[in-house]
Order: sequence, then C-alpha cells, then structure tokens
Amino acid sequence: MTFKTRFVKIALATFGFFNAEAQNPAEYSWTNLPKIQQPVFNKDTVRITTFGAVPDGHTLNTQAINRAIDACSRKGGGVVLVSPGLWITGPIAMKSNVNLHLSEAATLLFTTDKSQYAITEGFYEGKSAARNQSPISGINLENVAITGKGIVDGNGDVWRAVHRSQLTESRWKEKIESGGVLKDDGKTWYPSEQFKKASVENKSMLLTPGKSPKDFEDIKDFLRPNLIVFNNCKKVLLEGVTFQNSAAWCIHPLMCQDLTIRNVRVKNPEYAHNGDGMDIESCKNFLIEGCTLDVGDDAICIKSGKDEEGRKRGIPTENGVIRNNIVYNGHGGFVVGSEMSGGARNIFVQNCTFMGTDKGLRFKSVRGRGGVVEKIYAKDIYMKDIAQEAIFFDLYYFVKFATDGERDMRPVVNEGTPVFRDMQFENIVCNGATKGVFVRGLPEMPVSNIRMENMVLSADTGIELTDSDQIRFKNVKLITQKTKPVVFIENSSKISFDGLQYNDHSETLISVNGERSQDISLQNTDLSKAQKAKEFLKGAQEKSLIIHSGK
Repeated sequence: MTFKTRFVKIALATFGFFNAEAQNPAEYSWTNLPKIQQPVFNKDTVRITTFGAVPDGHTLNTQAINRAIDACSRKGGGVVLVSPGLWITGPIAMKSNVNLHLSEAATLLFTTDKSQYAITEGFYEGKSAARNQSPISGINLENVAITGKGIVDGNGDVWRAVHRSQLTESRWKEKIESGGVLKDDGKTWYPSEQFKKASVENKSMLLTPGKSPKDFEDIKDFLRPNLIVFNNCKKVLLEGVTFQNSAAWCIHPLMCQDLTIRNVRVKNPEYAHNGDGMDIESCKNFLIEGCTLDVGDDAICIKSGKDEEGRKRGIPTENGVIRNNIVYNGHGGFVVGSEMSGGARNIFVQNCTFMGTDKGLRFKSVRGRGGVVEKIYAKDIYMKDIAQEAIFFDLYYFVKFATDGERDMRPVVNEGTPVFRDMQFENIVCNGATKGVFVRGLPEMPVSNIRMENMVLSADTGIELTDSDQIRFKNVKLITQKTKPVVFIENSSKISFDGLQYNDHSETLISVNGERSQDISLQNTDLSKAQKAKEFLKGAQEKSLIIHSGK
C-alpha cells in the first residue's frame, strides 16, 4: 500500500466516509430490491364543488379546495375529487390521509397573481432559502397522494426569465408583448423590474443567520417556487397525473420515506431555467416507474443537500428503484448531484430510455460538497441522440480551468471531498453521442470501482478517463467517428479492458497520459485493427500498460 493510499484511507475514516455500511446494514441486489410501502386511504369521497369550487377558468378556488382537503383529513381521510374542468387556484396545502384525485380532463391551473403565494422558509439547491409558497405542498404528513389522469399546471412562464436565443423570433415577440422588462442589452426577458434587479445584482435568496422570509419582500418575484414539495412525509404517492410548467423544479420530495412516483408525465419548456423534472432529495425507500419526462433541466435527479449544510443534515438518498421511464429532453436522463453532500446509495436504474437528453447517466460534484455516492446500479439503458456524453462523471462541476487546461492538483482529503465509488452499469446501448464514456475524478479522490459491461456505444469519440481508479470494461463495442485515440487515459490506475471492440483502421487504439498512470490492462482485443495500438504521452511509461497475448 502506497503512502498516498494510506493517507486517503486514514482521511476517509477520520471524516466518517467508511461508516455507511454501519448505518445501513441492508444488502440490496437485483434479486433483492428495496421495498416501498404504499399509502392506504379510506373510500370516502369529498368533492371540491361541495365547498364552492367552480371550474370556469376564472374563479379563484383556493379556499374551496383547501377546505375540502382539510375536511377530508379531519374525518379520517379519503379522496378529494377534482372533476373535469379548468380550476384556477392558489397554493394548495395537502393533509395526511388525503388522496387528491384529478379526473381525466381536470386541470388545476395555478394563478398568475403572485400575491397569493406567501414567502416561506424553503430550500434552493440544497440550502435553506426564502421561496414563494409552492403551488402544492405538504410537511410532516403520512399517507398522502395526488392521483388520476388530470393536469397540474404551475403557470411557470410568469415566473421565469428567458434569453432571446432560447425562443424563436415569433415567440420572442410574443414574450415582449406579454409585459415584463428587458435586460439593458435587450437579450433577456424578465417577468418584472423586481426580478430584473435581483437577477442583475445577483441577489441571494439564502436564509443566512439573522434573516427571515419577510426580509425578502423586495425580491419576492425572484423567489420562484417549486411546483410540488413534500417535506418530511411518509407514504407518498404520485400516480397518473401530468405535472407541467413549474416555475423552478417540478417535483421535489425532501426527506421523505416510502415514496412512489408512478406513471406520471412531467413537462417543462426546454428553456425553463432550473426546470428539473424530479429531484429526490434525502429520501429513503422510493420507486419511480413508468414515467415520461420532457423538461428544461435534469430529468430524474438524486440530491441530498449542499456543502456543509447538507453534511450536517446527514441524510442520504437511498434504497431506490427507478425503472421503465422515458426521458425525451433534459440535461441528464438519470442524474446524481451536484448537491449530494448527504450521500446516495443503493439505487437501481433499469429499463429506461433517454432520447435527445444532453447527457445520459450523469454524475456531478465538486470540491467542497463532500458526501459519498456508492452502490448505484444501472442496466438495460437505451439512449438515442445524446447531445454530449452517454455516461458522464465529473468532479469539477462548474469549475473554470485555466486557459492551459491545468487542474488544481492539491492532494487534500477532508469532509468536503466528494466520493463516487462502487457502481455497476450493464447492457447499455447508445446510438449517437459526442462521447461514449467520460470520467474525471480528483487527483486526491479518483472516481473508483466502476464496472461497465455489455455496452454498444455509437459516438463521435470513445472513452476518456482522468483521475480514475479501478474502472473495468468488459464486452464493450465502440463505434466512433474519431479514432485518434479510441481510448484516452490520463493519470489513472487499475483500468482494464476485456473484449474491447472498435472500428477497423482506427488511428490509435489507446493513449496513456500522465506519470501517475499505471496498472492498465488490455485483453481479448484485436490490436491489428488499429494503425497504432498504443502511445504514451505526458510522462506516461510503457510499463503502465499490459497487453495480454491472444489477439
């Protein structure tokens, strides 16, 4: 064991990174998936019309809907029925033992009158923040659901800024004519002067010590609400409903247990800033299945708090099953991070299709986050027309490198060091991407112990690994437009390829770079298809690569 390895292990133990199994003794596998408890409701039904709700697309039904929910909960729970119609409403507060059921052709359309939304204590990207009240919310509840075949529409366009480049000329003209104000350069539309001022001056919405929600009235317009927030709830079900046009994130369960999201549709415009589909944050035991997403940011995203605040919370997102979902647009199909300071583990992703997303399987973090992401399993993942990388790890999220491309090489491991390790991906097909696999860890904490098997990746370029350790590829076929090189490795160790297939007449098969590269092996691979099988650059030594005979 090298000094560096001993140092890293001691540091990890010091900061508690080896305590995950002690806290979570359950062992899960594809044959022993996490179990998720479902909510159970009384059969009693309460109609919102009984309390005076009117589906005329004009009447504000906030009080009627909330009275119906409250009455149902006080009687022991049951179904609150929203029948067909266009129901205008302000914020809805869910209650325990209530299933809010939207009939087919029923739409809950949230009012554009921002005075109806109180400024409350909430969270923004994993930190305590002032937010406008969410259109639908619940805190400290048990047995709660939103079901049916109706639509929940957050009217998000009245809350969002948009850049001219994101819209067609005709839609840009419509946006200007709708009201709002323009940035001084005329290239960004804001919903109000207040929003513009807060954005241009980079105002913070974080609830720092001494700050309360009432201190943010001067930037109220800027505090975009998430569409649905369930906080510290148990046995939550979202099923069948279409959730769309959120001002910020769409579905945000926070610190919930036994969460099921089944057969829902999530839709946001491509230009929706922070228009995530689902952000599962610090939740335990969850199932996401049969869902279709078409959104403006990450689609299905795993989070657990940000930086020191997230580490102090110390609640990982764990024990999840994500299967049979389709993502049509988004920054990532399945995503972990970047706010993952509480960690994530025991998550199984299966039978998902990503079509036209920026990235496919996306893992992101940065120095200062901390947290351990481990035991993530993905299989039977099918991708088409991925704009960037099919499989992506980057621990330099939003870091701007110097013009020479050099990274900060400080070998410091502390509580803010993110750890991504122990994952397995298999049966992955991608038809179209800029890069098949991209992994970039930290010099002091490489991305480690990732196994990728049985993959066919058609992309402009093949595989790029930097600061990676114990990455194993088996039965991987790379169909690439650029073949110089097919595989690029820099300052990585214990990298193995078994049964690698690649294009005939490739210029260079494998390029090893950096003096820290070592223990790289290649076997069961036909080297004769490459004009040059190997090269060593930037201080890499020939002994770092072992090619096993046979082909």
